[in-house]
Amino acid sequence: MNTGILSATLAFLCWGLFPLYFHAIGDVPPLQILANRMVWSLLFLVIVLAVRRQWAWLNLVRRPRVFGSFVASALLLSINWLIYIWAVNNGHVIESSLGYFINPLVNIMFGSMLLKERLRRAQWMAIGVAALGVAWLTWQAGTVPWVALALAMSFGGYGLLRKTAALGALEGLSFETMVLFPLAAGYVIWLTAHGQNAFINTDSNATRWLLVAAGPITAIPLVLFAAGARKIPMSVLGLLQYLSPTMQFLLGVGLFHEAFTAARLVGFVLIWLALALYAAEGLLNRPQPVAREA
Repeated sequence: MNTGILSATLAFLCWGLFPLYFHAIGDVPPLQILANRMVWSLLFLVIVLAVRRQWAWLNLVRRPRVFGSFVASALLLSINWLIYIWAVNNGHVIESSLGYFINPLVNIMFGSMLLKERLRRAQWMAIGVAALGVAWLTWQAGTVPWVALALAMSFGGYGLLRKTAALGALEGLSFETMVLFPLAAGYVIWLTAHGQNAFINTDSNATRWLLVAAGPITAIPLVLFAAGARKIPMSVLGLLQYLSPTMQFLLGVGLFHEAFTAARLVGFVLIWLALALYAAEGLLNRPQPVAREA
C-alpha cells in the first residue's frame, strides 16, 4: 500500500510539470509530438527490458482477452496524449487542469459502477456538486468544456483498464507502446518522405533532444502510475490525483497568464468543493487501527 502511494504520488508530480515540457516544444505540431512520444518511449522501454532480461510476459499477450484489453488501453492513452498536447500548446492549460480535477471523481464512478466499490452518501454528493460545476462552466461559456471532459474520461478509462490488467506496470506499458508503434513509425516515415518531419527540419538541437527525451519523460511516470494503480484502491488513487491538476492550474494562471474570469472561478470553486467534500468524507470514515491488549 505504501509503495503504491509513493509510486502514484511521483507520477502525478511529474505530470503536474508537463505543461512546461510541451510549451518548450510548442513549435512542433501536436500529432508529431504524439508520434515521437510513441517511438522514443518504445525504444527507451526496450532498453530497460533488455537490461532486465524481462521478456517472458510476451507469452501472455497471445491470449485474445489480454491482447484486446491492451489495445483498448493503448487507444485511450493515445487519445488522452493527443488532446492534452493540443490543449497545452493552444492556451488551454487551465481547462486541462479542470479535466484532471474531474478525473478523480470519474475514477470514483468507474469504481462504483464497474468494480462494485460501494459509495457513501457524501461521496455521491461530491459527484453531484462536481456535475453542477461542469454544468455552470458549460452555461457561462456557451459550450461544453470538451477538453476537460475528454481528458477526464479517457484517463479514467485508462486507469481502470490498467488496474485490472494481466501484465505488470513495465510490461503493460511496453506492450501498449508496441501496439501504437507501427502507427507512429508509419506516420514519421510519411512525414519524412514529404519533407515535413519537424525532428529533421528544426534548426534547434534543443528541440531534437527534447523530442528524444519524450521517451523517458513519458514512460517513467506511466510506469509509476500503473504500479501505484495496481496496489491501491481507486478511491485513494482519486485523492492523490489532486496533485497534478493543482500544479497545472497554478502554471496556467501564474506562468502562462491564461484568462481566468470570475464566472469561470465559480465553476472551479464548485469542483474544488466537491473534491474537498470527498476528501473530508474519506478522512472521517477511514478505518481505525485495532487496539491491542497490553
